[in-house]
Amino acid sequence: MDALSRRKTIRLTVASGNSAMRLDQFLSQAAEGVSRGVARKLIDLGGVHVNGRRVRKCGLIVKADDRIEAYCDGLPLDLFELTGSHIVYRDRHLLVVDKPAGVDSQPTPSRYKGTLYAALNDYLQDPHRKDMKPTIGMVQRLDRDTSGLMTFSIHPAAHRELSRMFREREVVKRYTALAAGRLETSQGEFRSQLARKRSTNTMKSVARGGREAVTRYRLLATEERVSLVEVEIPTGRSHQIRAHFSEAGHPLLGDDRYRGPGNIAGLDFKRQMLHAGRLSFNHPISGEELDFTSGLPSDMQSAVSFFFEDLG
Repeated sequence: MDALSRRKTIRLTVASGNSAMRLDQFLSQAAEGVSRGVARKLIDLGGVHVNGRRVRKCGLIVKADDRIEAYCDGLPLDLFELTGSHIVYRDRHLLVVDKPAGVDSQPTPSRYKGTLYAALNDYLQDPHRKDMKPTIGMVQRLDRDTSGLMTFSIHPAAHRELSRMFREREVVKRYTALAAGRLETSQGEFRSQLARKRSTNTMKSVARGGREAVTRYRLLATEERVSLVEVEIPTGRSHQIRAHFSEAGHPLLGDDRYRGPGNIAGLDFKRQMLHAGRLSFNHPISGEELDFTSGLPSDMQSAVSFFFEDLG
């Protein structure tokens, strides 16, 4: 499975001689290095698409000229199961979750199962009404390896207003980050137009044609190698904190996609050191002021204690 995970996508076309085969059987015979068991795993996770549509049935019979795509990016990953320990707040309209690092917020080409969205569906499913799917409205996202607070509408009456509040920047989102190097100013702001560079799937600032991104920071502690910052983002662009700090010459620790160091002084960073620690907004139905916080996860707390003993 480790060797397979390094192959991003397997693309195959069913020849006439292989039609009438089961999907898992076809994959195991046509894709080099894919056993029948691995094929079943990929299909079960939701990483196999037939003619552009996700298929999660191993027994599907393939036909001549069917286009098969098996997405392996991110495998292997343990399946994530949402439990009560992840729930920060819940009422009939809203759910606030503390997402661990290593979990995709929403389904990706390589998986449905194991994502936070899939786990929410399982968690909210009424066991007595299996035919009725939960109502889940996604109004924000966190990168797979960013931990912290996310909110979802779980009732149609709440979704439109919650979406409006995020869109019109009425939601306060604060993060804690560890950035490489010494930041010289106690506070600052990055403002640019961000656009996606498709060849690397990264975001970068462009002169025109991007979307406005505003990243504000406040310095909490610093030394020659590392700065601890609190970050607020009025906008919600993909990767904006990671991209802005990298462009400023202070990439986040562990963020290899944006040139962040993976090791300092013998301390390894397995993911970007970024945590969504505070979320504040008015309840979309009652108008009540809501303010949620989440403490640093153990990997970030260990890093803070290592570099800033007085904060540990």
